[in-house]
Amino acid sequence: MKKRSLLFTLGISSLVMLSACGTAGADSKGKEKKAASKDPVTIEYWHVNADTQGGKTVTQLVDDYNQSQDKVKVVAKFNPDMYKGLMQNLQASVASNTTPDVVQVGWAFKDYFSENFEYTDPEKLVKEVSPDESNYFKENFLDNIMNLAKKEDGYVGIPYSISNPVLYLNKDILKEAGLDENGPKTWKEVQQFAKTIKEKSGKYGLYFQEPADSWAMQALVESNGGAMITDGKATFASKEGEEAYQLYQDMVVKDESALHLPWEQGIQSFIDDNVGMVFTTIAQRNNIQSNAKFDVTTVKAPSWEGKEVKLAAGGAMLAVTSKEKEKKEATWDFLKYLYSVESMAEWTKGTGYVPPRKDVAEAENGLKQFLEENKMMAPAIEQMADMVSWTSFPGSSGLEAEQKLLDMRDKILSGSDTNKTLKETQNEINELLK
Repeated sequence: MKKRSLLFTLGISSLVMLSACGTAGADSKGKEKKAASKDPVTIEYWHVNADTQGGKTVTQLVDDYNQSQDKVKVVAKFNPDMYKGLMQNLQASVASNTTPDVVQVGWAFKDYFSENFEYTDPEKLVKEVSPDESNYFKENFLDNIMNLAKKEDGYVGIPYSISNPVLYLNKDILKEAGLDENGPKTWKEVQQFAKTIKEKSGKYGLYFQEPADSWAMQALVESNGGAMITDGKATFASKEGEEAYQLYQDMVVKDESALHLPWEQGIQSFIDDNVGMVFTTIAQRNNIQSNAKFDVTTVKAPSWEGKEVKLAAGGAMLAVTSKEKEKKEATWDFLKYLYSVESMAEWTKGTGYVPPRKDVAEAENGLKQFLEENKMMAPAIEQMADMVSWTSFPGSSGLEAEQKLLDMRDKILSGSDTNKTLKETQNEINELLK
């Protein structure tokens, strides 16, 4: 096209050129101008990251990508209420015949998402829009990490955020209470530490995260030898499950040494120097580290005496919901940017999530220096071997089942009979799963 335009310009006088608006040459030039000014392909990226947990980094990455090229424009949309909230919004979007192009899907909703929404297997996506990169995932991801997003018939998405819970310590409060600044090692010690802090300082001893999911409670139950789900049925109302929930209830209701607050408020209470310990995701590392004015550190998740620690893999995968080929191509271009070593490094620095790519931690342009200097990340990395799959309720009732777990948590922390509430909720969930 450019060659034709150049020959046309050189071979015909300017007078003829000006008068030849209706000729094929001028039409070609018009088409060329139209193509050059073509609007970028706009895609929507749905995420769950509030400003206190990576939202600012999402904005930074999207802005940098949009400024780096003019073919694709990404519009980021924050969804409140974490992954459950995003699934509910996606339901409504599909019902109105509109869908985003990339969505963050929490590990607990892998089955629910794959059974209720249309998506493109990332391996098939690459083969369709960029065949030369068909080995992208084998070259850049470990098999066990990719398998987090796998089902029998292929991959649902691409692992993006990997996290596990750690215990954050306000070392100043522990020191003032005469406690070991290295923190408790078991959950019984956590209870004792919290009670001592409350008695000696009047401050709360513990905040145990309470977002719109049961991720942290799974760690408490399964580290005690229980199981949230077995062979497709809810099984958390066991002796071990009751012990886990009872310990939590005793701290909140009986000892009044633990806070019962929504997640953001609970984390802020810790940052404001009103709580001695917080059990929450390593993804809160940047928020807490950047805003706390006291001596703060992290230690590995506590265990139950003599039992193996089991921590659900937190975080999410990115799933592709684009339908048209043009949007799929744009989506893949954006995803390659998000999964570059440099972008993955920025994501970890801005949150605390452990990177899913196998080369980011050691790369000079990645996290090598950052991890050497930032010791608060060490416990999460050391716990990678203790990670298990986040419970995913199958079928179309996954959202309802998750909500019942949240309602159960609130009832127990309001003082209801733990054993009775666990059994009632377990029965209700199993009725849904039939």
